[in-house]
Amino acid sequence: MYGWMMAIPTGKTLAAGLRNLKRVGPVLCLWLAALALRSGPAAAQPVQPQEVAPGVWMVQGVSALGSSANRNFISNAAFVVTPAGVVVIDALGSPPLAEELIAAIRRITPQPVKHVVVTHYHADHVYGLQAFQALGATITAHRSGQAYLHSDTAKLRLQASREEMAPWIDDSTRLVPANRWIEGPERFTLGGVEFLLQPVGPAHTTEDLVVFLPASRVLFAGDIVFRGRVPFVGQADSGSWVAALDKLVGFDAALIVPGHGPVSSSAQADLKLTRDYLLHLRQTMGEAARNLEPFEEAYAKADWSRFENLPLFKAANRINAYNTYLLMEQSAK
Repeated sequence: MYGWMMAIPTGKTLAAGLRNLKRVGPVLCLWLAALALRSGPAAAQPVQPQEVAPGVWMVQGVSALGSSANRNFISNAAFVVTPAGVVVIDALGSPPLAEELIAAIRRITPQPVKHVVVTHYHADHVYGLQAFQALGATITAHRSGQAYLHSDTAKLRLQASREEMAPWIDDSTRLVPANRWIEGPERFTLGGVEFLLQPVGPAHTTEDLVVFLPASRVLFAGDIVFRGRVPFVGQADSGSWVAALDKLVGFDAALIVPGHGPVSSSAQADLKLTRDYLLHLRQTMGEAARNLEPFEEAYAKADWSRFENLPLFKAANRINAYNTYLLMEQSAK
């Protein structure tokens, strides 16, 4: 069904291709972005937890796009071990990965998994949810995620993932809704550990949710923070994303577990890097849109030197810039 998209245009033809795609709708635009970002196979790696703070563990995905070679292990997940049970943040990008994570948790603690918190409903963070649902864990997410679950985008993404990432994602892989939807900030305590759930969307997605441990000052930021790589902006509202990052600065976190990349002990610097990248996109592309400057000319003259050596810059930056150009063009009308 998507074979016609495999020849991704570059250079001057990319803008024309994206303009044409804009006319056929945002669902297909998301697919072009995903295919254009594909950066070749990455070797599979095991789900190996590392303790980043007392009782706080994370597993780190590879810095690549999802493929059958890497099992869609391209995002992070984390878990907190308490005397009364385990809280997991995000569920990884395929059911076998989630099963491997559950096995790793069982090697660390006999405590059962009681809760899974979904930071957002992107495929690389939620395709493992069914493994945790089978354990009887309570799955919590922001209510705005319901719209994605019932969208054509979610259905098309799952269909394509079954084709492109078999056998790890197959006909038995399904989208799993939360059984606890929240709309505002909430707190809960498990085994004496306090968890703050803070909605920060719309930003990367409409349903962005972060988790903060006040006692240890650990922040699980989901895809609001991409560490050490260029983020995938997609159709996100980058202005609201900047506002979300400003909100995270107020948590005064000592450690950030990002949605992608290694744990950060330089929380403020990493928040600033993502924020500065988004602001640079908005400034350069916004000026071009206001001046009715063609995208290609604006992109060519923009100064990308601060970001061009980051992983996935070549794969993601042009699409990020073009989507921002369209956003700023729309807001200028």
